Amino acid sequence: MCKVIAIANQKGGVGKTTTTVNFGIGLVNAGKRVLLVDCDAQGSLTESLGYQEPDKLDVTLSTLMQKTIEEKTIAQGEGILHHSEGVDLVPANIELSGMETALVNVMSRERVLKSYIDTVKGNYDYVLIDCTPSLGMLTINSLAAADEVIIPVQAHYLPLKGLEQLVSTVTKVQKQINPHLKFNGILLTMVDRRTLYNKEVSAVIRLNYGKYLKIFKTEIPVSVRAAESSAVGKSIYAYDSKGIVAEAYRNFTKEVLDDGKHRDKHCKEHTR
Repeated sequence: MCKVIAIANQKGGVGKTTTTVNFGIGLVNAGKRVLLVDCDAQGSLTESLGYQEPDKLDVTLSTLMQKTIEEKTIAQGEGILHHSEGVDLVPANIELSGMETALVNVMSRERVLKSYIDTVKGNYDYVLIDCTPSLGMLTINSLAAADEVIIPVQAHYLPLKGLEQLVSTVTKVQKQINPHLKFNGILLTMVDRRTLYNKEVSAVIRLNYGKYLKIFKTEIPVSVRAAESSAVGKSIYAYDSKGIVAEAYRNFTKEVLDDGKHRDKHCKEHTR
């Protein structure tokens, strides 16, 4: 069974793309088959994997969604790029910005991305969607297509304020579009444990949200090495394998996999 996970937060700059890349390649390193989907017209995920000129790509997510809308045949593997570290990628570029508007007049507009992902997910163990930093139609499509959502949150006050709005949106999608959608958890990113401020914000998030949502034990530390790895189109494992960020993403990947095994075991016991 393939698991589709949306990496979502309407606030930009909280580590969504970095998390998608390093979590995805972490899963590959754990023996999983992984597809990454860039659902942001800025193409940050595409660029982070080394495709520095996404606007020159012939086939992107926009192309594939348009074909899905028009019910045109999509060839097997069409538009999917293969990265040297083992993940596959559906890229995005500026054309995706027009899709937000185009979806308004489409039948079942919330489920276009799901319809496409359903055609390819049989080839993978995990599909990770890097969501656009907004709560528009593309993010709704991502949540409608997902089984779970992971929310990266920077350990700062302002990103924290938007968390309630995102949680509300996910809850609405659960009720109205995708009743199977689950919160996987909140991942604290860009954490500087040396500062009292970061420690206080982390404590506030765990206190206020830990009662209702899982907050991963792993925290991703702030590091210039993570930004550098994106700039050269590599994961943190390939760029700085012994650094603190690589170690944190290894721990995070293991935590997600262990949680999944625990939930699967719990579900099997329930259905006996």
